[in-house]
Amino acid sequence: IMLCCECVSTSNVAIVERCGQYSRTQQPGLLVYVWPLENVVSHLSVRTRMLKVSCETKTKDNVFVRVIVSVQFRVINNPHKARDAFYKLTNRDAQIRSYVEDVIRSAVPRMDLDTAFISKDDIAKSVKEDLQDKMDDFGYEIVQSLVTDLSPDEKVRSSMNDINASRRQRIAAGYRADAEKIALVKNAEADAEQKYLSGVGVAKQRKAIIDGLRE
Repeated sequence: IMLCCECVSTSNVAIVERCGQYSRTQQPGLLVYVWPLENVVSHLSVRTRMLKVSCETKTKDNVFVRVIVSVQFRVINNPHKARDAFYKLTNRDAQIRSYVEDVIRSAVPRMDLDTAFISKDDIAKSVKEDLQDKMDDFGYEIVQSLVTDLSPDEKVRSSMNDINASRRQRIAAGYRADAEKIALVKNAEADAEQKYLSGVGVAKQRKAIIDGLRE
């Protein structure tokens, strides 16, 4: 039997077992344990990590979209929660990914494409709340969840671009027609003013001739 010691780094916790059974969670600093009765089985990082999840689903108006969600998470810095994080979950990333996909595939199909675009914050909030509720049992805290991309199929994007281009062309044509109409009105007003002034000039000229003949 030997008395051993080692250092637990900042932003880490150590899981110590005694005779093969969980004994304690050691915070950063000096760790002293009795070997071989006790053994350090793992060092867990409590720093925030990020996992990017990509999921394909269909909207209410039958458009296939790919949603990318970035999830920030960390081990809860609590002895019992750190124990749960080590012993209860073998594949953390796969578990988080499955939960995220489940939320997205239940939320997005209730929205049409336009609504989904403007509801990314609501989708992210739903993902965070659902994940936090479930991952807390495994000793993890969900720090943040962000929908970083929501993009439809390439053919749909091309069609949307064509529709937007056509809409812009119609608006531009309307502006051009208004401009041409204004120009025609202005030209007509100018022509009428010119003819009026010309008529006034002719009338004055005739009056002057008649006055001259009378004299």
